[in-house]
Amino acid sequence: MTFFIMLFMAAAIVLPLAYIARRHAAGKTVRSSLIAHCFCFFGLVAIATIFGFAVSGNAFAAEETAAAAAGVGDGLKYVGAALAVGLSGVGGGIAVSSAAAAALGAMSENDSIFGKALIFVGLAEGVALYGLLVALLMLFM
Repeated sequence: MTFFIMLFMAAAIVLPLAYIARRHAAGKTVRSSLIAHCFCFFGLVAIATIFGFAVSGNAFAAEETAAAAAGVGDGLKYVGAALAVGLSGVGGGIAVSSAAAAALGAMSENDSIFGKALIFVGLAEGVALYGLLVALLMLFM
């Protein structure tokens, strides 16, 4: 049963991408198809998460409540670490895209500011590294 669910989810992810690639190769717009695919993908992720919690709740029903409470604490620790890495990665990506575009524009006018531009792009990437460090501290302390 689980194999068929995973197979269905893989097909639901891959087949729309093939359709989008065909439309792109034909020169048609793919924006609406890509947006619909993103919504469907995240919907499948939400359904898989809910299904996973529903199945795991029945599997661990026989455990003691103290162990279950510790499991919830560990689970929230992993969720916090995932949020720290994910959100800092997104923030770092947004910062690098802005800083790199401005740095390339400035370097096209004056080549001598390469070092300064590199420092600003590196500072923007530091945001993602700080998120990773926070996640590691959450996991191992």
